Amino acid sequence: MKKFFLAIAAVLACTVLGAQTYNYTEASDLTLTGRLFTNTSNPYHRIDTVAYKGFNRTENTLVRMSSGIAVAFRTDSPSITVLTEYGDYSFSVYNGCRLAYMGYDLYIRENGEWKWAAAAVARNEDDRDKPVTLISDLPAGSHDCLMYLPICSEEYSVKVGVEDGYHLEALPNPFRHRVGVFGSSFTHGISTSRAGMTWPAILARETGIQMLSLGCNGNSKLQDAFANAFADAEVDAFIFDAFSNPSIEQIQERLFPFIEKLQAAHPGIPLIFLQTIYRENRNFNTRQDKLEGDRIAFVAPLMKEACRKYKDVYFLTVTDAADEHFSTTVDGIHPGAYGYWVWAQSIKKPVLRILKKYGVR
Repeated sequence: MKKFFLAIAAVLACTVLGAQTYNYTEASDLTLTGRLFTNTSNPYHRIDTVAYKGFNRTENTLVRMSSGIAVAFRTDSPSITVLTEYGDYSFSVYNGCRLAYMGYDLYIRENGEWKWAAAAVARNEDDRDKPVTLISDLPAGSHDCLMYLPICSEEYSVKVGVEDGYHLEALPNPFRHRVGVFGSSFTHGISTSRAGMTWPAILARETGIQMLSLGCNGNSKLQDAFANAFADAEVDAFIFDAFSNPSIEQIQERLFPFIEKLQAAHPGIPLIFLQTIYRENRNFNTRQDKLEGDRIAFVAPLMKEACRKYKDVYFLTVTDAADEHFSTTVDGIHPGAYGYWVWAQSIKKPVLRILKKYGVR
């Protein structure tokens, strides 16, 4: 019965909130940005798990989440709504914000910069398939909009609604180039407050360079299955948050083959690796302090060797301000939105310097 009503909604492409009628357009018929792979059967999946094999059950679930994907459009509607058909989702979360995990984050371009405008999510689980008002009472005139999709949900359909009598059109991709980003829960955006506050999203808005984020919560371990998929990606560069999840043994075994496979597929493009951040659960936990300290100490000389051995390989240090004893953590592991902003600022200049050498500017 639910699918029947969703089908009717798709055909009519309109609904009524209060006294106002809204016309809906599928987000994939507008402009989707941030997609590493653009040929997935579901446009809101980040990897086609039918075409690419070798992922475990958790990885299959993670790459079907829409973290990092945004829709760009232009509208003169006084209000904007969103109608979602969810696949997998997490309504209750312990170390984050449902607004980020299931909701939408809207930015509007003003004087050439993306300025935050609104964020919204269903208030009750029973309302998750109903239209959500993202923003209302917009100033008159046309607005360039960038709406980030949820970071920890799978969507079968995302429809953008504008008031009857107003226009909605695709905005040309506001970002240039294609930089692939693979990483851990930090890159995925776990514990941030809004979907647009992952560090790759922040970096993209501030630089204008498109970051194609494939953050995989707990599962960025230099796996061969991901390397096989990345070999087919159309990119100008890669950035890897590669050392936050794997063990020392996994790093030692997998790092060089991972680099070699990507360089064979993408000769001459930069591979930028990031050191993991200081996790604040180390502060008074001796076991955790040793575990994290040993891994960081192991990675530094190994990456120094990698940078000598392989051309176009780089290694950058990251901060989220925790190493300055300014607490940015939510759960002892993940930063909040401010911590991810500091992360983006800490690597912005060195990343831009490297990319400039390869004509990515």
